[in-house]
Amino acid sequence: MAISKVLIASILLCLLLPSLAEAADQTESTKVAGGSYSGKIDCDAACAARCQLASRQRLCHRACGTCCARCSCVPPGTSGNTDVCPCYATMTTHGGRLKCP
Repeated sequence: MAISKVLIASILLCLLLPSLAEAADQTESTKVAGGSYSGKIDCDAACAARCQLASRQRLCHRACGTCCARCSCVPPGTSGNTDVCPCYATMTTHGGRLKCP
């Protein structure tokens, strides 16, 4: 009976170790170069930079703010560069149009 408990425990340990190592690798990759976790960004500043040339400032800021809050990223520049932030690039409205400026 004791041998079977040890056997089951060692099997469970062998199954859990790879998943724990993978989780540790993922947390390492989410750290920025400075060594601290960057979970939130300043959406107001990022959207101000993104919408500075927009003809409809309020609309751009509102849409960008929503996208930034959901994706936690805003592509650099005033347009394009959506490959940097795939979540931002693929978000759509109910009508199927791209939501994020």
